[in-house]
Amino acid sequence: MSVISISSYQPRNTKPLNSAALWSDDLELPILEPKQQLSTIELPLFTSKVPAGFPSPADDHLESTIDLNQHCISNPPATFFVKVKGHSMTGAGINDGDMLVVDRSLRPNNNSIVVAVIDGEVTVKSLDTSTDEIWLRSKNPDYPDFQIKEGMELHIWGVVKNVIRSLPV
Repeated sequence: MSVISISSYQPRNTKPLNSAALWSDDLELPILEPKQQLSTIELPLFTSKVPAGFPSPADDHLESTIDLNQHCISNPPATFFVKVKGHSMTGAGINDGDMLVVDRSLRPNNNSIVVAVIDGEVTVKSLDTSTDEIWLRSKNPDYPDFQIKEGMELHIWGVVKNVIRSLPV
């Protein structure tokens, strides 16, 4: 995840460490305003699933189309994209260079993959609220987890909803 200094636009009103502090809607993001109207590109959608195991005879069941904007974005004004830098979330299927579709309107739950700001530093981690403690967990054993302690500033920017990855061709 790219680390971006947000001190220039982050409000400095420190909140107490509780569940209300987890969900922050008072941070301004340095992103462009979304278009009012999403672009639409409908692409062919085959209803048959492609086996990842043994091949099966070709199946020509084109029955519909899909618009990736409608498939990946449920709340356009609350959605943003961010590129991942690093390998701490490979166990969650998130790799270096992947594009994340993040929805700020979704409430983070235990084990949600979130884009968070810890003391002004942006990261993507798995939110662990299963105990009285709050942890941001890496999904790669080579990287540490972060326990959120009293006095630390934590904001959840949004919940990761989709991962977009390009494959070598």
